[in-house]
Amino acid sequence: MSDAPLPEPDRIEGAPHPRETLRLIGQQAAEEDFLTAFNSDRLHHGWLLTGPRGVGKATLAWRIARFLLATPPAEDDMFGAPPPPDNLDISPDHPVSHRILALSEPGLFLLRRGGAGSSESDQAKALAEGRFAAEIRVNEVRKLGHFFSLSAADGGRRVVIVDSADELNVQAANAILKMLEEPPANTTLILISHQPARLLPTIRSRCRVLRLGPLSPEDMSEALAQADAHVAPQDAAALTELSQGSVGEALRLINLDGLPLYNEILSVLGSLPNFDRPRLLALSESCAGKGKEARLDLLLTLVDQATARLARTGVTGQPPLNEAAPKEAGILARLSPDAHTGRHWATIAGQASDRARHARTVNVDPAALVTDLFLQLKS
Repeated sequence: MSDAPLPEPDRIEGAPHPRETLRLIGQQAAEEDFLTAFNSDRLHHGWLLTGPRGVGKATLAWRIARFLLATPPAEDDMFGAPPPPDNLDISPDHPVSHRILALSEPGLFLLRRGGAGSSESDQAKALAEGRFAAEIRVNEVRKLGHFFSLSAADGGRRVVIVDSADELNVQAANAILKMLEEPPANTTLILISHQPARLLPTIRSRCRVLRLGPLSPEDMSEALAQADAHVAPQDAAALTELSQGSVGEALRLINLDGLPLYNEILSVLGSLPNFDRPRLLALSESCAGKGKEARLDLLLTLVDQATARLARTGVTGQPPLNEAAPKEAGILARLSPDAHTGRHWATIAGQASDRARHARTVNVDPAALVTDLFLQLKS
């Protein structure tokens, strides 16, 4: 029997699920803001966790849920009130931790995309195969009514995690808004959003916002080690650059050998003004064939990264402080020596990227797509 984790729409491949990650790294300010509100009896009923993908928003949501459900309301006894908590840590041996890990905690409701299908059997089959609906639908939100009716009996706290609010369709978003306007008693709603500007303004206005930022190379190294992805310090720095401080994106880079791929992209660009055609063709062929779709998508992302770094080098007059590949600084400085060249890189890179992504949608041969992309950048 396979020990692989069950497919889940909010799990990054090759990484623990956020509910399995007890420590949150690099986001102390957001945790302290929540604790300050909790300890001052100003616990808002709606919280909006924002920031780039993969920086720990879901991990923080699960930490908050675990904390709220495992921490009883403070009551004075003969020795006075207990000291206020100074962190969100809950022991993994706590019964609430065990129940949350098994998704069997009666005080918690997780709202996320379900299996695609009209019947329950179709949905169960889709979930088993890792196929999910493209959005969170209103029928999923309606299940909260049953949750509230059952959980109200014990009179304790209740927590709802929405991962992510960006995926709510219009009807589902309006249903969540109604709950934020008329929150059930003892309930905390935690909404995760990668792009809060796309949410209804009324949803944003009814939530307390916690903003999470990109990780530093040191925090990245620690976070990757926690996810059982141990990398050398120089690789952690490069991953931080290319992922823009996102652990989730760094894990994708690791899973798809993103650092060697970026190095090869940079080497091909570094052969300008006359491309090393054998190297370019080898790179193009490496993205062709069945099962190479993820590598092709990553290549397009990394080419965007390389050209953005080229443009920034020219405009600012210096390459990025931290290299994302060996000898990157020299290549960037040679190809983009001034502001005029930097602006030119920005223009042609945007055009080439749009052309490549259009070709991707109409199923152009991947090898031809990659070759054409680099030839466009040569112009």
